[in-house]
Amino acid sequence: MIRFLLDQELRVEEQLDPNLTVLQYLRERCGKTGTKEGCASGDCGACTVVLAEPEGDRLRYRTVNSCLTFVAALDGKQLISVEDLRHQGRLHGVQQAMVDCHGSQCGFCTPGFVMSLFALQKNVAAPDTAATHEALAGNLCRCTGYRPILAAAEQACARRQPDQFDARERQTLERLQALAPAPETCLEGAGRRSRSPTTLAELAALYQAHPEARLLAGGTDLALEVTQNHRRLDTLIYLGNLPELRGVTISDDLIEIGAATPLADCAAALAADYPDFGDLLQRFASLQIRNQGTLGGNIGNASPIGDSPPLLLALGASVLLRQGERLRELALDDFFLDYRKTALEPGEFIQAVRVPRAREGLVFRAFKVSKRLDDDISAVCAAFALELDQGRVAAARIAYGGMAAIPKRAAHGEQALLGQPWTAAVVEQAVQALADDFAPLSDFRASREYRLLTAQNLLRKCHLETTQPTLATRVTAHV
Repeated sequence: MIRFLLDQELRVEEQLDPNLTVLQYLRERCGKTGTKEGCASGDCGACTVVLAEPEGDRLRYRTVNSCLTFVAALDGKQLISVEDLRHQGRLHGVQQAMVDCHGSQCGFCTPGFVMSLFALQKNVAAPDTAATHEALAGNLCRCTGYRPILAAAEQACARRQPDQFDARERQTLERLQALAPAPETCLEGAGRRSRSPTTLAELAALYQAHPEARLLAGGTDLALEVTQNHRRLDTLIYLGNLPELRGVTISDDLIEIGAATPLADCAAALAADYPDFGDLLQRFASLQIRNQGTLGGNIGNASPIGDSPPLLLALGASVLLRQGERLRELALDDFFLDYRKTALEPGEFIQAVRVPRAREGLVFRAFKVSKRLDDDISAVCAAFALELDQGRVAAARIAYGGMAAIPKRAAHGEQALLGQPWTAAVVEQAVQALADDFAPLSDFRASREYRLLTAQNLLRKCHLETTQPTLATRVTAHV
């Protein structure tokens, strides 16, 4: 049984297919057809809705792609769709701004833009251009109408007026707090089942008893098996009701991140020590995806083009793994075995990710190359962690994504640098050594030749940035 608020209506659901997406639930079960399906893969943002949940003594509003969100994720939250914004016969301020600025053309993408603007208005008191672009980067307008939409964003935020959600925030917060998930929450339908443990011990026992189950955290990758590949997931274990798996703990030596922590919540902690990590996470898919997708999931799905693993490999990160009562820490170097294959044993899951803190003398750079600057998947992702001592390379960890069947370190490239002066000539030797480290494949994102040349050029770029810091080498996402 799951319990949540559909706007202000309490919904209690027990007999639902756990493969049902929030988009399908809204359109087919509730008759709320304002939310549109554009791509069913989290790329276009037409299906954007907002989930509100308690955060301290306030509500936090997050945009998510309803096409990639299974209904289990609604438990204990408030679901807000575009129909809920109109109040007492009047358009909401963001809707009125879209009308005034002629921001709607064919109209198909408009509900998604409206919901992204609604969340922006709720979460950012005075958004600047960069914040506005970030909020809208996951919404695609096929009519190319961005100028009036940006004008609508400026009007909606500049003329923000209290709305019905502000007036009811205290009441909504209390109602959601009263919907604390019960232990062993279960959702069943169409012969399939979803379980939602509320403690780590409960999760460990449940997963050990059902190692065939699929773990569902953000689901931004897992849901594609249903929406794109038309498979059915018979047994799901939803991790969203486990506070022990969420959050960031910082000590003198480590940044420890719960495996189910959304990527949006990881960025600030990682950026404080490693600015390039924070910058790259801002280009990780869209804000809707970052609000949902998790760091543990990005590692656990073992995609060769995941953005975070190369950076974590370069930084010498490890994962804390749990199987029943057993805990073990495994270096990320030893986690990826082959394409989509990891060192996880049956019934074992990632509990946390551990990243060493930045230290004096460490140089860290990370670069992502993709066809679009925002909301796109890497062709090549590269990360470099170098310890320089009096101009020589005392230690080097170089890792790439998109260059092999797994995220992989460049052993020959590293060896070519170790103990050598950090000069252009030595870097050229390491550049040539990369050809011994990787034999990339060609696909629709890039050819093998392009990938290898790009990987080599990114090492050259790392050298340029560290030796000529005033040289402009980067295109920024938001100008």
